[in-house]
Amino acid sequence: MDQIVNKWRRFAVILISAGAVLAEWGCGVYSFSGSAYPHIKSIAIPLLEDRTAEFGVRENLTNALVEAFTRDNTLKIGDRRNADAILEGVLMRVEDRPGAYNRQEQVQEIQVFLTVQIKYRDLKKRKIIWEDTISQFGTYTPGGSENSTREDAISEAIAKIADEVLNRTVSGW
Repeated sequence: MDQIVNKWRRFAVILISAGAVLAEWGCGVYSFSGSAYPHIKSIAIPLLEDRTAEFGVRENLTNALVEAFTRDNTLKIGDRRNADAILEGVLMRVEDRPGAYNRQEQVQEIQVFLTVQIKYRDLKKRKIIWEDTISQFGTYTPGGSENSTREDAISEAIAKIADEVLNRTVSGW
């Protein structure tokens, strides 16, 4: 009887050990420390350059980028002198376009497009990781509705840009 119990115990130990090895091996390829850029742990986000006549948009977009990276917490926000990477940008355009018309061919909805050029650089290895022109929009109803203003549309576009930039920057992580 003891021999049967010992065989079962050995079998159980081997089975559990094999399961642990397979679990470790299967999960070993995943990492939270950025396999593509493990040396990048901090990012600087200076105030965006502005090529528009829109007051306050570049400041709001810069703040939204800092908040998005702070919430995400994959990269720590740092000073340009101490950061491993930098996110630089230029606000190129803020443009209103008609979005939807009613039956009388009057504009019912206006889309406010924000276009920004973004460059994400590795300061340690002195190379550009990615750069692109990103355009997003927010919508509002013309006519002064308190629940739908141009400022709300700009805020919506800013939030979309911040999310897209964050996702593209940390997607390799």
